[in-house]
Amino acid sequence: MYRCRWSAHYCRAVVHEVRQAARYHGDQAVTSGMLDFAVNVRPGGPPSWLLERLGARLSDLGDYPRAADVTRATEAVARRHGRAADEVALLAGGAEGFALLPNLQPRLAALIAPSFTEPEVVLSAAGVPLRHVVVPPPFTLTGVAVPEHADLVVVGNPTNPTSVLHPVRDILALRRPGRIVVVDEAFADAVPGEPESLAAASLPDVLVLRSLTKTWSLAGLRVGYALGAPEVLARLTATRAHWPLGTLQLEAVSACCTPDAVAEADAGARRLAALRAEMVAGLRDAGVDALDGRAPFVLLRVADAQLTRKHLDTRGIAVRRCDTFIGMDGEYLRVAVRPEWPLLASALAEVAR
Repeated sequence: MYRCRWSAHYCRAVVHEVRQAARYHGDQAVTSGMLDFAVNVRPGGPPSWLLERLGARLSDLGDYPRAADVTRATEAVARRHGRAADEVALLAGGAEGFALLPNLQPRLAALIAPSFTEPEVVLSAAGVPLRHVVVPPPFTLTGVAVPEHADLVVVGNPTNPTSVLHPVRDILALRRPGRIVVVDEAFADAVPGEPESLAAASLPDVLVLRSLTKTWSLAGLRVGYALGAPEVLARLTATRAHWPLGTLQLEAVSACCTPDAVAEADAGARRLAALRAEMVAGLRDAGVDALDGRAPFVLLRVADAQLTRKHLDTRGIAVRRCDTFIGMDGEYLRVAVRPEWPLLASALAEVAR
């Protein structure tokens, strides 16, 4: 929560600015024709087989979403992670899971930072007291001090924007009686084999949020799901409107959770990991301070992030600013892993000169 000792008008302006920064997204840095390193969605759009499945359902859009589609999608997620169907809640994108967190009625929320900023926005707007727990470089959970009375803890794994993949043991060490640990696994399927994931762990106090929008290039469709104890999911989703997901969203969930789709995603994750290693090595050879990690993006440390970003923008290259993340200063930029990285490395080297 933010307290201001100045005028009410000035205080409202400060709060508005803080919330606007927290709501900043990488797509705001991209204009038509730019080389996009700011957004972490799989380039090239959804695969043809997925488009065909979605296209086959277009004639059904005159009907309300069917209960059979909800059941099919829910059971597909449950099979994919070895969970019971009542441990699955389908979401309109992983971000909807954060929007629903106030339904858990926490007394104090602890947000591990730097990380995705949406939990801060929704919890603050709902009047939930919150505490940012800032972890310094190298951004691991070693020695993290979460307030003992926090009954809700939110952590990303792998974390956006640091790309750090936390060991499961460090996530589970955050558990306390009466506390729910929320794990943002939006990028977990971009890591080969999904190591350190808690998606398959049936724990009464751990809520996992997943997204299908990044790997399958479905950001415009909004698809994801939550995994957790039935009682927790019931509280989480208690205030949702009827038909929270449309027919195409339900079809996408079912399609992306088949064994063949999971295998395809893992193969893509392995290609991405190899490309990431090549990209990090190339950036470092160009004199760029690139922090290694496991997500489909790389955190860069530069002398002046704002100036660097402006120079890249004039060269038609979009990158993600990081000063909107709690715990990040003006020295960091985030860049997506893309095969065009040599153009980025060359531009960064030119800016440095």
